[in-house]
Amino acid sequence: MVKLFEGFEVEWKPLGDIFDLRNGYTPSKAKSEYWTNGGIPWFRMEDLRNNGNILKDAIQHVHSDGIKGKLFPANSIIMATTATIGEHALITVDYMCNQRFTNFTLKEEFHDQLDTKFIFYYFFILDEQAKQAVNTSSFPSVQMNELKKFVIPIPPLVIQAEIVRILDTFTELTAELTAELTAELTARKKQYNYYRDQLLSFKNMQVEWKTLGDIFDLRNGYTPSKAKSEYWTNGGIPWFRMEDLRNNGNILKDAIQHVHSDGIKGKLFPANSIIMATTATIGEHALITVDYMCNQRFTNFTLKEEFHDQLDTKFIFYYFFILDEQAKQAVNTSSFPSVQMNELKKFVIPIPPLVIQAEIVRILDKFDALTNSITECLPREIKLRQQQYEYYRNLLLSFPKTFKGK
Repeated sequence: MVKLFEGFEVEWKPLGDIFDLRNGYTPSKAKSEYWTNGGIPWFRMEDLRNNGNILKDAIQHVHSDGIKGKLFPANSIIMATTATIGEHALITVDYMCNQRFTNFTLKEEFHDQLDTKFIFYYFFILDEQAKQAVNTSSFPSVQMNELKKFVIPIPPLVIQAEIVRILDTFTELTAELTAELTAELTARKKQYNYYRDQLLSFKNMQVEWKTLGDIFDLRNGYTPSKAKSEYWTNGGIPWFRMEDLRNNGNILKDAIQHVHSDGIKGKLFPANSIIMATTATIGEHALITVDYMCNQRFTNFTLKEEFHDQLDTKFIFYYFFILDEQAKQAVNTSSFPSVQMNELKKFVIPIPPLVIQAEIVRILDKFDALTNSITECLPREIKLRQQQYEYYRNLLLSFPKTFKGK
């Protein structure tokens, strides 16, 4: 930084001096003509989440009849100043956006002093400052008077251009590495799924097959009354939801949330049962290794006593990855998708000799451990590369307030 700034000074100006600030808005949803055959990009948070921080088109468009006043001009910045505060993007076309965003349009007198891309990068610093200037009402939003006081550096344009060049290069390299690591992770998961499915296909093998209805007792989960606080206080019974699978995997011995025994109707689901989502995110499943309850999204599969000496619980767990895909094909056609239970009970499961089941479990446990290791390491590597990029970006944009070069 010293070499880069040798002989130069950095001027600082508040956002309110540099930018015209205007809030976005949403044209009336009651007027269908505003949302039909529209050619004006209307940006929402979904655009940033799906397509990044430099945008030339929006997922949704509005008609010019729905626009009040002028469009926001190309090469303006939008920053979320409510809800997910601090998220920002550079918009390279004339546009509209919703009321979650405040728009920053460079005043004409600063056009020959500030590089738009430099401003875009500096907003990553301002994002963090904005999160510290939130009001204390029930709906968090940035205090606009405070926001306008935030200062932005104005180094010489040649310095801005050099910083942009460095950060563009670093951004591209980070994106390429992230893409490579993500592709590697996808390939390893696909490879694991392929070999697992091959191992469980039992092609050219003489094995006995039985229906799920023959092998398991099926019961739906449920939710104890939320109106009774005593059901949800000091509870010791694990109550599983989809969040447990998403956060903690497919073999579970405890739940995020617990319920009290007073809220239980009938018996608990016994340990070493399988739960499968048969509504909403159909096909997700887990092996539960403790006595438990779960919500109504899941159907519980408890092995009937006469099959205890014929089927290995872990083998069943692995075979349910095959059944997951079949369940997705047996969904009713109502407005709320769910698996047709009569069809589900007809699905068949193989019963190879226990020694074969044990060998399959051994192989898949080993393969699963290897895949999980890769699954954990690659996202961690992606996160570390992103943190490294952010560290150097912030370092490059950290202009001392008193810095005047040499």
